[in-house]
Amino acid sequence: MSRDVFLNDTTLRDGEQAPGVAFTTAEKLELAESLVAAGVPEIEIGTPIMGADEIDTIRAAVARRLPVRLMAWCRMKARDLDAAIESGVGAVNLSLPASDIQLAAKLGLDQAGALQVIEDMVRRAAAAGFFVAVGCEDASRADGDHLARVIETAARAGASRVRLADTVGILDPFSTFELVAQLMAKSEIDLEFHAHNDLGLAAANTLAAIRAGARHASVTVLGLGERAGNAALEEVAAAMAVIDGADTGIELTALPDLAAQVACAARRQTATIKPVVGADVFTHESGTHVAGLLKDSRAYQGLDPALVGRCRRIVIGKHSGATSIARVLSESGRDLDPDLAAAMVARVRRKAAETKSTITAAQLVEIYDGMCSEARLGDVAGPGQLGDEHSDTTVARPGRMG
Repeated sequence: MSRDVFLNDTTLRDGEQAPGVAFTTAEKLELAESLVAAGVPEIEIGTPIMGADEIDTIRAAVARRLPVRLMAWCRMKARDLDAAIESGVGAVNLSLPASDIQLAAKLGLDQAGALQVIEDMVRRAAAAGFFVAVGCEDASRADGDHLARVIETAARAGASRVRLADTVGILDPFSTFELVAQLMAKSEIDLEFHAHNDLGLAAANTLAAIRAGARHASVTVLGLGERAGNAALEEVAAAMAVIDGADTGIELTALPDLAAQVACAARRQTATIKPVVGADVFTHESGTHVAGLLKDSRAYQGLDPALVGRCRRIVIGKHSGATSIARVLSESGRDLDPDLAAAMVARVRRKAAETKSTITAAQLVEIYDGMCSEARLGDVAGPGQLGDEHSDTTVARPGRMG
């Protein structure tokens, strides 16, 4: 594949570990199809050791013969690998703690013991014909020299990739870059970065890891995952395209529908301000912003909504000015009388403040028609003291927002 960076999706594995999320087999298969359609090159499809139902679901996904790598997540245990063999997948992520904290607490192992487990299990998986990735759980708190030895051992035993996981989400972009860059300088195989969002830095850390040389990044749709979630597929893909001009192979226009599908299956509401796919992220109310956008869309636009299959939207509210009001009225067959603009702005703002909501086009027409009737009777009240940079009481010709 010619893509610069591979965004490997784990919505169906790590995403499903979010509290209360449980995808049915039908939902997993439908989501897998949608992920493929969106250009995802690899899907972490599940955890076979969970039992017969999980294995059956994975087998059903394998039977679809999707043009994508399906990977099973496994602990570095023989019975986990046996379950993966039974599931029929062709790739496994064999995961083992990398930090001394987790090695001792979870497995009672020291670093030397961990290296031996890695060598034994990777050789066994490679001999079984699997594409093998080694997952370093809690890599962000691991000893750097030990991580380098893990990568060397994994490569020698037959692994094709090593995943560095910021399991508890403690890295920042600077420490992420430093960690990945140091390991890339010594690594003979690809590195992948798996971020968690506990401090709200998962997407930023993922971009930093890629800048440092990681060619693979683990993501989930909507950032769905344990605790505060993971790096969001839509955020990382859009950022890579806009900031770095990188080819991730992701069809950006497919992301809003994909996000809606995942939200529905997970029974989670998507925040209106969620980057890229939130309902309000391309919505404008402020009078000065709208006036600028109508003249040049770049004035208040860093991400072109069309790039991700969306459109700009103007709403009327407390911060709207005459330009916004005139545009919305024009779409309803009304031309805002310049002599009424200031009074209309004042009335709209008062209404929005009272209701603590935006004003619909129908409500706006009702207000304006009422004001026109008052004007004919000579009863329109003055605008009062607007006097701020958001007033925008000059009526501009409505333009197209696109």
